[in-house]
This record gives sequence, C-alpha cells and structure tokens, in this order.
Amino acid sequence: MLSGKTALVTGSTSGIGLGIARKLAAQKANIVFNGFGEASEIDKIRKSVEAEFGIETYYHGADLSKTAEIEKLHEELSSQFKSIDILVNNAGIQHTSPVENFPADKWDQIIAINLSSAFHLCRLTLPKMKEKNWGRIINIASVHGLVASVHKAAYVAAKHGIVGLTKVVALECAELNITCNAICPGWVLTPLVEKQIEALAQKQNLSYEKASEELLLEKQPSKRFSGIDQLGDLAVFLCSDAASNMTGTSIPVDGGWVAR
Repeated sequence: MLSGKTALVTGSTSGIGLGIARKLAAQKANIVFNGFGEASEIDKIRKSVEAEFGIETYYHGADLSKTAEIEKLHEELSSQFKSIDILVNNAGIQHTSPVENFPADKWDQIIAINLSSAFHLCRLTLPKMKEKNWGRIINIASVHGLVASVHKAAYVAAKHGIVGLTKVVALECAELNITCNAICPGWVLTPLVEKQIEALAQKQNLSYEKASEELLLEKQPSKRFSGIDQLGDLAVFLCSDAASNMTGTSIPVDGGWVAR
C-alpha cells in the first residue's frame, strides 16, 4: 500500500497515464493529475477517483513544453503536498514524417514534452525525495526507446533519451532508497491507437478487427495489444518493496517486439 504517498502522473487525463493513476490510487496514493482536456471532464475524472479510492486528488494543467509552467506546477504542488513521492513521466505526443520533411517546430515540441519535461520534473522533485530517503521515478518510454521505426525521428530520439536519463538518475540515486526505471510499451490499446486503427481501416478498406491484426502483425509477435491495466500494475510493482533494488532498468511490455 502507498498510503501517505503522493504521485504526480503527467499526461494522466486519458490513456496510459489515467490507467496508472487509477492503479496507484487503488493503493491509496494521493494523485496529482496533469494533462489536456475539457475542464468539466477532467473534474469528473478527478472526483470519481477520489470517491472510488478514498484519496486526495489535485489537477494542474501545466503545458509541459514550457519550463516556466513546469516550475510553477512544482511550486504549487510543494505548497499543496509535503512532497512528490512518486513521479510518473508519461506525457507524450507524436508526429510522423521523413527526416527531410520533419517540421522543425514539431521536433522541438516533441523533444520538449517527451524528454525535457521528464528531466525538469526529475531535477525539481529529487531534492525532497533525497531529503526523505524515499522516491520512485517511473518514466514511460516506449519500445522506441530501444529500437527505431521509420518516420519517427523526434519520438525515437526522445524515447532513447528517456532511457538514458533513467540510467543516469538511477546511478546518481543508487545508494538511496530512490529508484528510477522505464517502462517500454509496444502497441497498447489506447484512444490514440484506436484512432490509428480506424485510419488504417479506412485507408485500406478493412474492418476494424482486420486493421488491428495488420497493425500488430507488423511489429508485435504476440498479436495481442498490451493492456493499460497491465502497465498500471507494473507501475505499482515498481513502487513496492519487492522492486526496491530494481533501478536503471528499461522493461519492455511489447509482446516480443524487441526480441526479434
């Protein structure tokens, strides 16, 4: 159980981030939500998690592409909670294009949100973790932190960077009760992936089921999507005493993708 702990999960208003937040809340951690969306819908999510799990929640809509907003987020949380005990760097965006056509502004935005925000939140939260001699940092990387795919230069660069950042933070905190690990999902059935399936189905005149098979067949040998709940359960494990000597690892949850 994580009673008395506070977890900041970025990009947690939907998808993987929300799934992880709910799993941590089920272990009685207080949850700080961050992400984009309709204010009324986010408030509904936050209040439903509070009611279901009997914990305290908070929301901050910081734009993680802006360092000043990240620092403001940390400042506000420092007054709201004693410390951030669990940091889950999950926020991310994607854009695909050949390198020679890749828009410079998209590169900058992806690097800022997918990589730099994780660095800034680590540097801001680590002092309190060190003071308490307890902390868990979980970076949601990707199989693309371990292998590459065409047309994803910025995303692959950012996720490889996240894996490297994870190792450095782990080494710097190795003698403390602070761990830093990366989870590297392959295909996960999130709203974003569902849109990709629908687009593929429309483009190739396929059923949703057939388009799902085509998407999986290309990369994921298990031919099954990983579940959001599976990633949430793994995050909970990484916060447990059983994982207290696991640090600097990058754990694929990819149906065998990187085993090829």
